[in-house]
Amino acid sequence: MSKIKEHIEKLNRSGRKALSIFLTAGFPKEENFLDLARYVLESGADMLEVGIPFSDSLADGPVVQQSYHTALQNGTTLEKTIKAAETLTKEFDKPIILMGSANPVVRFGKEYFVKAALEAKVSGVIIPDVPVEEYDGFFENKFNGLDTILLTTPTSSEKRIKTIDSKSGGFVYCVSVVGITGVRNEFKEDTIKNIERTYKTVSKNKMMIGFGISKPENVKTFSPFCDGVIVGSAVIKTVMNDNNKFEETRKLIKILSDACNQ
Repeated sequence: MSKIKEHIEKLNRSGRKALSIFLTAGFPKEENFLDLARYVLESGADMLEVGIPFSDSLADGPVVQQSYHTALQNGTTLEKTIKAAETLTKEFDKPIILMGSANPVVRFGKEYFVKAALEAKVSGVIIPDVPVEEYDGFFENKFNGLDTILLTTPTSSEKRIKTIDSKSGGFVYCVSVVGITGVRNEFKEDTIKNIERTYKTVSKNKMMIGFGISKPENVKTFSPFCDGVIVGSAVIKTVMNDNNKFEETRKLIKILSDACNQ
């Protein structure tokens, strides 16, 4: 079984929703990213998505884009990102996932990317700009050994959700709202209905909700309709305003993690 799916199922059986945190590799500084990642995992994150910095990430909002820009200025490369992930997989028995655009992976070479990711003991990959229609052509059989996590959106039909579920591994990433990543102050009733519809349709994998989740109240709202939540922009924003000891970041992870306990 997939390490990611097994990990989420174990948490769910214990009465907990999984908490996955997104961090940009090499941010805020190349020399303290690993310290930040360690604090996040030690403070209650169940999984970590390590973002691959890219200058033209269309699905991401200004907060994540700014973190990518900073990381690139810091000299962060895909190779360094994988090396950082490898350090974390050696220290923590929690799934570490690589997340980023297709372009850097293609430039690096898909076969080299998969080989390096497997050697680093990475559990899975999320490449949001590869739609399910292009899945076979992009992933082919080269990604064997890595869970390939696909995304649904509020506009995904039931048929499309089922196709995404059949091709995904680990979990299905349910995008809560239409648009780019970023903190939302509120979620409309239609959002909840779409998430509930997706949750009922996904059967092969677990389902995690991302985009806009920033506080414990959001976690509690979505908990009945998912197996876990993903938080990115809210954490990145806190890191930007935090001191290098990441005290406020650790507090945020702790309260989000506590909200995942049912």
